[in-house]
Amino acid sequence: MSSTSQHPTPAPASVPASGADPRRWWGLVVIALAQLMVVLDATVVNIALPSAQRALGMSDGNRQWVVTAYTLAFGGLLLLGGRIADLVGRKRTFVIGLVGFAVASGLGGAARTDWQLFGARALQGVFAALLAPSALSLLTTTFTDPKERGKAFGVYSGIAGAGSAIGLLAGGLLTEYLNWRWCLYVNVPIALVAVLGALWMLHDHRPAHRPRLDIPSVLLACTGLVSIVYACSEAEPRGWGDPLVTGLLCAGAVLLTVFGWWQHKAPSPLLPPRITRDRNRAGAFLALALSVIAMFGMFLYMTYYFQGVLGYRPVTAGLAFLPLSATIILTTTQLSSRLLNHVPPRMMITPGAVCSAIGLFLLTSLPVEGAFATHVLPSEILFGIGMGLTFVAVMDTATRGVAPGDSGVTSATVNTSQQVGGSVGTALLNTIATSTAGAYVAAHLTAAAATGPLTPAVRDAITKSGVVHGFHVGLAWGSGVMLLAALVSWVLITAPAPEHRGPGDGEALTEGRAAPVYDAHRMRSV
Repeated sequence: MSSTSQHPTPAPASVPASGADPRRWWGLVVIALAQLMVVLDATVVNIALPSAQRALGMSDGNRQWVVTAYTLAFGGLLLLGGRIADLVGRKRTFVIGLVGFAVASGLGGAARTDWQLFGARALQGVFAALLAPSALSLLTTTFTDPKERGKAFGVYSGIAGAGSAIGLLAGGLLTEYLNWRWCLYVNVPIALVAVLGALWMLHDHRPAHRPRLDIPSVLLACTGLVSIVYACSEAEPRGWGDPLVTGLLCAGAVLLTVFGWWQHKAPSPLLPPRITRDRNRAGAFLALALSVIAMFGMFLYMTYYFQGVLGYRPVTAGLAFLPLSATIILTTTQLSSRLLNHVPPRMMITPGAVCSAIGLFLLTSLPVEGAFATHVLPSEILFGIGMGLTFVAVMDTATRGVAPGDSGVTSATVNTSQQVGGSVGTALLNTIATSTAGAYVAAHLTAAAATGPLTPAVRDAITKSGVVHGFHVGLAWGSGVMLLAALVSWVLITAPAPEHRGPGDGEALTEGRAAPVYDAHRMRSV
């Protein structure tokens, strides 16, 4: 166990209190900008992928690596990135992550072959794994006043929840009016602005004692997470019963089980057991992963519905997600941030998850010839309100009361929950939809052939109906996953409202006893 965890080091005397430095709000802008860049980059290339495939001559089998290379590196290295932030300083890793992400984005935009693009995307994932946990841990340690923390987490959670939808919109605009390369180039000026802002406006807390990085933990965690994420990405084209997919899933499960066992034995564990032992924090991690499974499934289905069924252009499909993004941002900043300190977290997470579940369930009645205003917009608003309520409370619960020396790895665990949830959700719900649609089309084509000749119009109508039916079934499953998230949060997250917590609530825990909680207002351990 690290000495940093037992005796959190006071911030340097030059670091102002959370409520004293007005630059902290500009620091929030920098953190939010970096988080937006990381989140939207997971989806911004999706709409641009067909153009990139034609330009670089990618095969259908290899094109998935534009997405998979990023998600593998990002998801597999998050825990390592979080612990590095704890060991060498969060501001330092934040700036390194920004610079590296910008360089990788520039290389990807300039790629002349498919493998150059795949390599650049993997490099983006590596630096995103440094950047994302550093951003969240900087937010956690910068805003400690309850009221300010609510506002800050409202902004951050709004970006985290709406970033993927914003990425779809940005991808459509950039691809249609510039070209696919700008989906990568756009990160360079954003990162440059964020670097300059970080150097000026963000403060750091570096541990006085730096324990060694436990190499067995790194190898077990990274290979286990990579196996799980890669299995989920391969499940889309191959199916869940494929030997490679099942083998990777089993290997990942075994490696992560051994990793969990080793964390109780390692002198400097990568993920200290005290972080996940708290039921509220564990419940928040699980509720977040389940919510992201449903959210990514919804993005997948609606993207195909807008473009493949309703015939929207890429930019129009991106604009169709705008009400959802706006609802999430408004809910997180105007409602959730105000409620956060006055109600128990589960009184936000559970109703929010139920609201999102209702929004998804309403989409199970989507018609083939649907109208956006009547068939989609109400569901987007309900889903956005629910996710806005859920995300703020989940992220606050997951990071509250963590000792400064553990904030990086805790933030990385939050991001890992999102990343693994997104990978599982995309693969699982895509498989459900495609298999259901295939069975529907086969049965109805057989029935139609028995009554007369199959014209192209009849085939097209049956195929389109089958695709929409697959979406209905997948969305119903997504709604069920959101209800499961509501149940998990209600059962596991029992913490009172922050303003009603006593001295023993939300303390940072070490092995076997409460550790001093770092108070950034007084710049000392209390």
